[in-house]
Amino acid sequence: QVQLVESGGGLVQAGGSLRLSCAASGRTFSTYAMGWFRQAPGKEREFVSHIRSGGSTYYADSVKGRFTISRDNAKNTVYLQMNSLKPEDTAVYYCAAGRSYYYTQPYEYEYWGQGTQVTVSS
Repeated sequence: QVQLVESGGGLVQAGGSLRLSCAASGRTFSTYAMGWFRQAPGKEREFVSHIRSGGSTYYADSVKGRFTISRDNAKNTVYLQMNSLKPEDTAVYYCAAGRSYYYTQPYEYEYWGQGTQVTVSS
């Protein structure tokens, strides 16, 4: 069982930056791949970024070059550094843990956090 708690969301102006954190419980964090998703009002949850247990990273085209995912296995934490934020990045951001080889769909993850709100003003 893995419990995930996100933090770091908030209100920021367009062009600004935020760093989201996701703290995981349990001693098996390093064996899980971790993902970030987001969901805007009235929209489906969408893939943002993914990091494998070995460190390989993947990004949605909409955030490539602006967002960076990383993990610190010693701290059981995954991060999402978000730069050059745009109003269309406004959403609730969720972290997730899973062991599937695939990573772009929510059903490929086993555990989810409660989400943290990110609002980007224009």
